[in-house]
Amino acid sequence: MTKVEFFFDLSSPWTYMAFHNIRPILAETGAEVTWRPILVGGVFNAVNKAVYAAREESTGPKAQHYAKSLKDWAAWSGLPMNFPSQYHPVRSVHAMRLCCALEDDQAALARFADAAFAAYFGEQRNLDDPAVLEAIADSIGMDGAALLAQSQTESVKLRLRTNTDEVIARGGYGSPSIFVNGDDMYFGNDQLPLVKKAIERAG
Repeated sequence: MTKVEFFFDLSSPWTYMAFHNIRPILAETGAEVTWRPILVGGVFNAVNKAVYAAREESTGPKAQHYAKSLKDWAAWSGLPMNFPSQYHPVRSVHAMRLCCALEDDQAALARFADAAFAAYFGEQRNLDDPAVLEAIADSIGMDGAALLAQSQTESVKLRLRTNTDEVIARGGYGSPSIFVNGDDMYFGNDQLPLVKKAIERAG
């Protein structure tokens, strides 16, 4: 079976769409996915500091087309995109630690990520607020308080750092970084057709 690893941070709108859009590809091809939470700010600080300069350029034709493209992709994906909000760019460390607390239960991690993405990009809720994260977990039948407590343990904090260091070491430079069978890397929502082809070749 073809193995897919999906390294992600909840703060990225393109990751929100890719997290949704890769699911039909996985179902169609039978590939097995592993969701891998990372801290994308740590990736940027290490290997992609140009992102911060690009964020400062909020006018001009490129920025205007970026906004249009984001809306077009969201509409194509069938996802609400109420973005940006007052919390953008959000500090995602609390949210990603909670994701790491769920990483050993991949189905639960996917459920929480779906709910958190929708809360941030659809409802403009603040993923940097632990109370919001607890409420999101509660809303999908999890024990939010227990998860929040677990997310603050040293083992979970270490896991997030380790995942982030791993994606950097493997050549990743943002979210989502997608690997097919270990070393075949793809980046971003727009490369999902290439991911599908890679899965089909591997299979």
